[in-house]
Parts: sequence; structure tokens; C-alpha cells
Amino acid sequence: MMKDWLRKHPDVRTIRVAAADLNGQARGKRVPTRFADKVVKDGTRFPFSVLSLDIWGEDIDDSPLVFEQGDQDGVLKPTERGFMPMPWLEAPTALLPIWMFRENGQPYEGDPRHALRAVVDRYKARGLTPVCAIELEFFLIDDSGKTMQVPASPRSGKRRKAAETLSIRALDAFDTFFTDLYDACEAMDIPADTSTSETGLGQFEVNLMHSDDALRAADDAWLFKMLVKGLARRHGFAASFMAKPYPEYSGSGLHTHFSLVDDKGDNVFDSGGPKGTALMKHAVGGCLAAMHDSTLIFAPHQNSYERLVPGKHAPTAISWGYENRTSAIRIPAGSTSARRIEHRVAGGDVNPYLMLAAILGAALHGIENQIEPASPIVGNAYAVDGLPQIPDSWEAAIDALEQSEIVPKFIHPELIKNLISTKRQELHYIGELTEQERVELYLDTV
Repeated sequence: MMKDWLRKHPDVRTIRVAAADLNGQARGKRVPTRFADKVVKDGTRFPFSVLSLDIWGEDIDDSPLVFEQGDQDGVLKPTERGFMPMPWLEAPTALLPIWMFRENGQPYEGDPRHALRAVVDRYKARGLTPVCAIELEFFLIDDSGKTMQVPASPRSGKRRKAAETLSIRALDAFDTFFTDLYDACEAMDIPADTSTSETGLGQFEVNLMHSDDALRAADDAWLFKMLVKGLARRHGFAASFMAKPYPEYSGSGLHTHFSLVDDKGDNVFDSGGPKGTALMKHAVGGCLAAMHDSTLIFAPHQNSYERLVPGKHAPTAISWGYENRTSAIRIPAGSTSARRIEHRVAGGDVNPYLMLAAILGAALHGIENQIEPASPIVGNAYAVDGLPQIPDSWEAAIDALEQSEIVPKFIHPELIKNLISTKRQELHYIGELTEQERVELYLDTV
């Protein structure tokens, strides 16, 4: 089937094979199309250490994967996603997503996509299937000058001077970009749904439709981020998912909605009323119990913590509530058959595979251990005294994950160890950069 795709697209002369590293960066190779059949059949190879590079693409100084183990190769095989076009490139090119295995065919525990697969397999063993939908916020930015600003509208040549929440005018100003974006999503089979103008200067949100395949939902988010950034550059500006590009405006979140269906296709969160089932509350309890320790996954970069401040539309307290966007966990209103959990902690700068693994893994931990959450909050979570808090610094979040006893219950200890080493190296070197250099670092990478 993968071979058939290339034969139906004879204008494609090269392919990219790419896997997501711990930072969500695409790592891989460019391959002439005439060698594509070999890649499909045998896969390709590169070192295990490549999936644990830091944000600059450098080896981790003390990683045993490099010198201690001889920088051994993993075997990378195509995922079930198969070939797709890369509409942001000028020459017709195909992308083939891949993931890493050991020489004996076993999944490599340090691959973030395998981390999510392992969690999904545990749900399957219980006769449950996660149904996930992801909302992604991003900024369109003109970074051609000394200071960043919103790009001039291709229609009017004018620049927006303020945020325009839910403004149709703001969407229309970049209609050419969004038209190309939706056409590209259609070509890549990414289920992009509603788009809105958000509260930040030049900030937009695109919702991806729900999927009963969590791996595909994470694929969609990873591919969408790659597409948006590449396509924006073709239009003459940048698109960035960094958590907080402008100090004075709210940052970009990446919110996840999920429910669980049983083998009959019934939503096990649906109680027939607004409160949800006991199982839903246990899932909430698990998410809350693991939230402090897994914050590094939801906020993986130095800039991430500039978003997690009170009163800026990002949660700071470990809390939940019904139809409450100030809480970290929100239970949306609406039809009971669509009863679901919205996890609101993650920024736009996350690795979608690790994020979903952490959310779904924590929920399963709560279900398996029947964890009861605290009472849901009412009103402004920022003003409620006594709530436990999300770590407020990058270093504190690194320490929390390193010391966690909960997260290793659903994410493999080797991946956690690799992530900690990667983040400690980044923490060490980020201090040598100016604020402007940090923005330039994160603008295109995350």
C-alpha cells in the first residue's frame, strides 16, 4: 500500500523519513525515491541517542547511549501512517513517519511514540479505547526585524495593533494562509476542524477532530505543527508554537479532550447526567495525582514557565471543575453522550506523543487505583486558597519528574532518564543566552 502511494505520485523525487525525538523534533534522512522500496521493506538506521538530543541537536554529555554503549544504532521502521505529501516544500516531496526498534524487533523504550503505544495497549487490555481531540494554539509572527510583530495582512498591508478574540476580520486578514493550510491538511489527511482568532497578538487556534486512535491523534498534532511552521515560511512569515512569545499576552496552549469507550462503543464517562461516572472521576483523580510530577512533559522548555502564571488563561493550581476554564482539568458541558475530560496544562511547545502518554497514563493510573479527586472547584481557581500548585520553574519541574514515583508507573524509566538528562543539559546552557537568543532558539524549533 505504501509503495502504491509513490507510484500514484510519480512527480515525487525524494522522500524524508522522520521520527519524533523527545523534544518533538523531526529527526531522519532524505532519500531518493528510487530507494524508497528498500526503506519500506527494511527500514533505516540511526543511533538510539538521536532521539535524546537537546534542543540544539547536540548529544547529551553524560548519556550512556553515546560513548558508554558505543552509540549503537536502532532500527527505524515506517509507522502505519505511510507516505504523505509535504506541501510546504517547493519540490514535490513525500514524508514517511518512522519509529525506533531494537535489533531484536522489540520497541525502543526511549521512543516517545512507543511510550504512547504502551499506554494505549494497557487500555486495550481492559477493553477500553481512548477517544482524543487536540486543540492547538500558535502565533503568526513577522521576525524579519529587530523586534517581533504580527505580520502585515496580505489583503490590506496593515498590522493588527491588539488581540482580536474570535474576530472574523483577523481570520480574513490571513485567508490565503488559512486556505492553503486547510488544503494541505486535506492532502496530509490531518482532520483540521474549526479555526479561531485567539487572545494574543496574531494568535490563532485550530482544533483537530476527535479520533479513537490515540497514536493517530498524536501523529496529527505532530504533523500539524510541522506543516504550520513550514507553510508560514512559504508565506513570508513565521508560525510558532512556543508557549510565550510575547510577555504581555497570554501564551499558547495545547488542550486535550478525551473520553473512553468500551468494546460496545459506549462512553464510560457518560452517567446520563452532568456529573459523569465514578470511573470518570477516578480518571480525573489520576490526572491530578500525577500532574505535579509530570509538569515537565506539559511544559518542557524554559519559556514554558512564562505561560504558567496566574490570570493569563493557563492553569497554575492542580484542580478540576465543571465548565471551568481556570482549572487545570475541565469537564465541559453539553450532551452526556460526549462527556469528556479536558486537560488544559500543556503548552503549544510540547511533544504530542509524550503529552498524550502522560495524560492517558495518569488517567489509567487513577482508574486502576480508584483514586478519588478532591472536590471540584467553583469560581476562579487563581483565587482559591490552599490548592496544590504546578511547579513554577523549569528546574523545579525537572526535579519533580526525576523524583517521581507515579510517572514511572506509566512511562518507561529509560525514557524518563533520557528526558531528565536532556533537560538538565538544556538548563545548563540556556543560562548563557540572552532573552533575544532564547526567543530565536524556540521560535522555529518547538
